[in-house]
Amino acid sequence: MSKVMIPKEYRPVLSLYQTQDAIGLIKGTFQKNLSEALNLKRVTAPLFVDPATGVNDDLNGVERPVSFDIPELGIEAQVVHSLAKWKRYALHQYGFPVGEGLYTDMNAIRRDEELDNLHSVYVDQWDWEKIITREQRSKAFLKETVCRIVGAVCDTLEKLKEQFPMIPVSLEREVSFITTQELEDLYPDLPPKERENVYLKEHHTAFIMEIGGLLKSGQKHDGRAPDYDDWKLNGDIVFWSDVLGCAFEVSSMGIRVDADSLESQLVEAGCEGRKAFAFHQMILDGTLPLTMGGGIGQSRLCMLLLGKAHIGEVQVSLWDEATQQACKQAGIVLL
Repeated sequence: MSKVMIPKEYRPVLSLYQTQDAIGLIKGTFQKNLSEALNLKRVTAPLFVDPATGVNDDLNGVERPVSFDIPELGIEAQVVHSLAKWKRYALHQYGFPVGEGLYTDMNAIRRDEELDNLHSVYVDQWDWEKIITREQRSKAFLKETVCRIVGAVCDTLEKLKEQFPMIPVSLEREVSFITTQELEDLYPDLPPKERENVYLKEHHTAFIMEIGGLLKSGQKHDGRAPDYDDWKLNGDIVFWSDVLGCAFEVSSMGIRVDADSLESQLVEAGCEGRKAFAFHQMILDGTLPLTMGGGIGQSRLCMLLLGKAHIGEVQVSLWDEATQQACKQAGIVLL
């Protein structure tokens, strides 16, 4: 059963009809803002891939992809978990120059997701990827890009409130940067998500950096596949949600692995066998360009900007009976 939390005295400020209109405005406005901020062009992308290529995202390494057979091809295809690896190959294949990138609509089915107010089996993201130089593989450039994305989010909220001034949401433009180790040092007795909640309650907008490797405690802050983000140059963009009273992740992003970081992270994760995949060989031999990229949740962003309490208010998915009844009693309409 999913875990649903009903905020005290929560009532949606927009009708169902207004909500659909607002979702369209958010998506159209944010895509434009993001593409201009990061110099991105829209491309089409796959819904499923051949697992033998090694381009599917492995997430935390335990989630089971949805698969189906294609008799004409004689293969078992996988619905993508995300396009983290595919995007890098696409930039190479399409001939993008340095300083330009792509974005696309990514739709995934994550059947092992733990369902709650923020998580659904259906995942929709803007996946983006951009070619960078060797000199731009730095924390300074990563932080600059984060600030551009946060600016695009805040600009979208301003445009939204011009049409729907009754929306009570406000966001902090100034980003607080902190590493996962610094968070553990600050709050050693709290689990990772609670550390984020405490920090975001004070700072409101943050980029939680360096996710994937082990902390001094021997634990991970969160899981990351070892073969797309450089664990020293990645992180999550997180806002504070007044509606839910918790940290609200909108984006996971980072500078991608080069040959050296790929080698070391595969060893650390015990996944050295992946070097046999064509995708990984193209990183190791320098065929693929140096890139950075990320995923920005479409339903997550709509939920945050509209002040919604449950992701089911902005996307159509499946929910257990208990969640449906709890939301119905609270006046929360699940689409």
